[in-house]
Amino acid sequence: MSIPSDLEIAQKATLKPLDDVAAAMDLPSHLLEMHGRDVAKIELDAIDVMSDRPTAKYVVVTAITPTPLGEGKTTTTVGLGQAFSHIGKRGVIAIRQPSMGPTFGIKGGAAGGGYSQVVPMEKFNLHLTGDFHAVTSAHNMLSAVLDNHLFQGNAAGLDPYRVTWRRVLDVNDRALRNVVTGLGGRLDGVPRESGFDITSASEVMAILALSNSLEEMRDRLGRIVVGYTPDGDAVTAEDIHGAGAMAALMRDALKPNLMQTLENTPVLVHAGPFGNIAHGNSSIVADRIGIHAGDFLVTEAGFGADMGAERFFNIKCRASGMTPDAAVVVATVRALKAHSGNHRIVAGKELPEALLAENPDEVHAGGANLRKQIENMRLHGVSPVVCINAFPTDHPSEHAAIREIAESLGARVAVSTHFADGGRGAAELAEAVAEAADEPSDFQLLYPDDASLREKIETVATKVYGADGVDYAPAANTSIDLYERNGFGGLPVCIAKTHLSISSDPKLLGAPTGWRMPVREVRASVGAGFVYPICGDMRTMPGLGKAPAAHSIDVKPDGTIVGLF
Repeated sequence: MSIPSDLEIAQKATLKPLDDVAAAMDLPSHLLEMHGRDVAKIELDAIDVMSDRPTAKYVVVTAITPTPLGEGKTTTTVGLGQAFSHIGKRGVIAIRQPSMGPTFGIKGGAAGGGYSQVVPMEKFNLHLTGDFHAVTSAHNMLSAVLDNHLFQGNAAGLDPYRVTWRRVLDVNDRALRNVVTGLGGRLDGVPRESGFDITSASEVMAILALSNSLEEMRDRLGRIVVGYTPDGDAVTAEDIHGAGAMAALMRDALKPNLMQTLENTPVLVHAGPFGNIAHGNSSIVADRIGIHAGDFLVTEAGFGADMGAERFFNIKCRASGMTPDAAVVVATVRALKAHSGNHRIVAGKELPEALLAENPDEVHAGGANLRKQIENMRLHGVSPVVCINAFPTDHPSEHAAIREIAESLGARVAVSTHFADGGRGAAELAEAVAEAADEPSDFQLLYPDDASLREKIETVATKVYGADGVDYAPAANTSIDLYERNGFGGLPVCIAKTHLSISSDPKLLGAPTGWRMPVREVRASVGAGFVYPICGDMRTMPGLGKAPAAHSIDVKPDGTIVGLF
């Protein structure tokens, strides 16, 4: 069966008025702030207005370690949210807003796919209500205040060589990774090396996602560390008087955005923190509204369970106080075959023919990755449900192999065809999730607040990633000591590593053992509330590929956008 492109499907969608979508959530229409016909912001008063209503079951969607193509977490999240109406339940979805960098790059957008999408696709993947622009403006406002502070006498005593705050832009632009600012004459500023990250990597974006209220967001912005004095004392955004202006720019961005799926299921779209160096989850305020708006609140955690789900549990849940009732682990035949080590999948290229041939033995060979990710859910006391995200090229014997692996560990499992069939294709998955969510919850954090930073890093590395231990570069040890001396030791950790392996080496597939995790440097996002050790060569400003999506995106004379995927 031939399925139209995602954009073609999305542009034929029949959308309901947003008042009707809000009514399905029991959300009063006076709390909507319309941005055109198809998107609205939700006033933060909705948190208090809805707080006395019944609490939905809280479900996080994660995955096995993905291939460079991704395994369909967003599509599964949307499909599952739609599926609840097919089993007589009310579902609400909460997901991140995609960055425009990948949208115009090689990855494409993140609205879901097939018949499990958020619509309008164009608005979802592009400007939406301007939240990314607000983050960019607030971040760069602090950069301007910082450089002006240095120029005007440096009353805070910042060491220009120990400034840690960079600039951001929501474009994949490798030419801006490393820059020198302040060139020119004396009136043009203090020359120093700096650079640009992509907006989703901004600490301001992580703060947007992790704040429970406007007041808390203002406090977190003030705690941002912009650099250090020669004696190693932290200098904050509050110290250089930049936090208030940032909060003013971010005030409206804190309101979640309301959209809908192809089947008119309510979707809360909010924030877009980077999945490698930040926690990669949508916002707490969206969840605090959605948790009182239906029978199930379905949210998504970026990348595999070792990354997005671990951070959902130990960073987001720690900050929100909300605890999950169940987790969905998305698995695909192609990814498990890739974890056998017999195939190489490259983004932008056709899948290898041998990968598409029926071979359940290869699925079993790559099954160690699925087993480890199921184990990672249980480390946190959460009931896992394995979703077999079905592709037309799959074979029944290969689905049976995945089912055998999951059931051997006592996990529920369901085949889902939500890409081709929408919500009804995920009905079996919805039933399994409902059963898992009804089980008694035993959620637990992986480590206590008062553990040292090294203890936290080593706990994640050994228990979640399967490492034998951690090796710290001298610079990493120096940073950890500096952070603990400045009082940052109580923060959780967010390990920045490749998403293509459970380990820190993208070449190690499956569930590797017998390796040690090298930490080359450690940075602190104090306002966001985590410390992030960096393993390997992590890029915080991506580049464009040889034939990026930007080459094919255009606008017809009637205003129709083409080329998005």
